[in-house]
Amino acid sequence: MEVSKANKLSNYAFIDSQNLNLGIRSQGWKLDFATFRRYLRDKYNVEKAFLFIGYRHGNEKLYTNLQVAGYLLVFKPTLEVDQGKEAFVKGNVDAELVLHTMIEYANYKAAVIVSGDGDFH
Repeated sequence: MEVSKANKLSNYAFIDSQNLNLGIRSQGWKLDFATFRRYLRDKYNVEKAFLFIGYRHGNEKLYTNLQVAGYLLVFKPTLEVDQGKEAFVKGNVDAELVLHTMIEYANYKAAVIVSGDGDFH
């Protein structure tokens, strides 16, 4: 059964976890994801919060904790990128985030997009 726009009462969040995490850490803070999930629910009436995250073996406890906090996880394979003396792990989730906003479009009143980059402008 399709939900009409007039009957949509809740909002959905689409979150780029890596950009959010790096942005918060660059300010010298550490994000409490459970508190952030409650904030999205209380402040913006976010019923579903999709968290786009790169999958890395060994992080299963983190993924479980995020699900317990109320996030719907959307995994993306990660790549190890070598930049000279240093390598870092990257999981590019922008395309999946946009795709899911369109897949879910009929189900929410408004979308909250959480990202630290300007790719969505």
